[in-house]
Amino acid sequence: MGDLHKLHNITQTDHRYALDAYIFVLEGIQHTRKKLKVPGHVTGQQLLEGIRDLALERYGVMAKMVFNHWGITETIDFGNIVINMVNEKILSKTPDDKLEDFKDVYKFEDVFVKDYQPEFETRRKKYRSKK
Repeated sequence: MGDLHKLHNITQTDHRYALDAYIFVLEGIQHTRKKLKVPGHVTGQQLLEGIRDLALERYGVMAKMVFNHWGITETIDFGNIVINMVNEKILSKTPDDKLEDFKDVYKFEDVFVKDYQPEFETRRKKYRSKK
């Protein structure tokens, strides 16, 4: 049985999160591994940082809205998604990994709305500081 079929089964059993949320978490794992230059396991904290970066890169100021649409409203939701995928043997975990690793790591309102700075603003500030 392929991973996509397993993901579909998860969403039929646990209706909290959209299929796109699961796919995004898998993409977030790959993004985090690439960023950290590690071939395997990443911690919950590392994954959440990678998810934050990927979401800002991909969705910008719309990230919080996209996550809300998928049923994700706080960082623990990503932990629930990961646990669902571990239970379906899509992902694996170490004995040190626990759901609490994903609890209240950051507030979506802070990182995706209040602290959000579009890329062009950052570039403009860097350009001005060079003058």
